Amino acid sequence: MQVAIQGFQGSFHEVAAGQYFGAGTALSFCATFSEVVARAADGRADAALMAMENSLAGSILPNYLLLERHDLTITGEIYLPIHQHLLVLPGTTLADVQAVHSHPMALRQCGDFLSQYPAWQLVETEDTGLSAERLATARTPGVAVIAGAQAAEAFGLEILAPAINDDPNNYTRFLVLERAAEAAPVASPDKASLYFYTSHAPGMLARVLTLVASHGLNLSKLQSCPRPSQPWHYGFHADVEFAAPGQLAALLAELPTVTEELRVLGTYQRGSMEFGQELAGSATPSNRHAELAEASLPQQ
Repeated sequence: MQVAIQGFQGSFHEVAAGQYFGAGTALSFCATFSEVVARAADGRADAALMAMENSLAGSILPNYLLLERHDLTITGEIYLPIHQHLLVLPGTTLADVQAVHSHPMALRQCGDFLSQYPAWQLVETEDTGLSAERLATARTPGVAVIAGAQAAEAFGLEILAPAINDDPNNYTRFLVLERAAEAAPVASPDKASLYFYTSHAPGMLARVLTLVASHGLNLSKLQSCPRPSQPWHYGFHADVEFAAPGQLAALLAELPTVTEELRVLGTYQRGSMEFGQELAGSATPSNRHAELAEASLPQQ
C-alpha cells in the first residue's frame, strides 16, 4: 500500500503509520494535511493517516473541515503515545541552547519545560522530524529541536532532556482514511464518526444527545466546527461507541428527525490506548491492512 502522511522521516506520523500498517509500508510524505487528504482522494495514495487530536494540545480543527470536504471514509484509528525529547547536536549542553525549533503542537505539549528557559527563542516549524533533519544537516550551534526518539536515531542527534512533555500520558489520535467508493467494509465495527448540524433553535443539540443516550451509545467525542458562510452557526463531529451494530442503525434511523444534515464519516474498530510503541516497526499491523498489503503484491 501507498499511505499518505503529514510529515517526513522521523515524524510521529511515520511511527503511527508503521504501527498501523506495518514497518514496510510505502509512505508518501506530505508537507500539509490538505495534501495528505488530496492524495488519498485522487488516488495517488491508497490510504491516508491523519492526526486529529492530542490529549494535551487538543483538537486540530482544520482537519475536521478536511473530513467534511472530501469523499473519504474513516476505516480505522490509532492512539500513539507521544514522548517528546529535547534533541541537540552531540556535545551540546543546556547552557548552549539559544533556540528551540519544532511543530507548534509539540511546543504546546512541552510548555512547562520550556517555561523554565524564558530566554530561549521558540521557532515554529512544519514538522518535528524535519526540524531534526535540518539541525543534523545545518549543524547550527545553539539550536535544539523537540521531537521523538525516532528522529534522534534517524539523524544522529543526542537526547539532551528526555520526556519533556507536560504529561506522561500524552497521546495523539490518528485516523485512517480511504476513498469511500473503494473502501471495504470493516469487520466488527464498534465505533462511528458522524457529522451533523441542526436548526438554529433552542434545545436541538440536546435532542440529538438525548437520542444517542437513549440508544445506549457512548459519546466519546463532540467537536463543534464553524459552518462556512454562516457566521455563528456550527456543525458537530460526534464519535459514538457501541456494543452492537444494531444500536448504531437504530440511532441513524432517528437522527434525521432532529438534524438538518447527517453524514456517517466512517464505521470502524476503536483504537486501544494500550497499542503502540515509540519506534516504528515494533508492532504488528492490523489484520485488515496486513491483508490489503498482501493482496496488493503481484501474484507469482
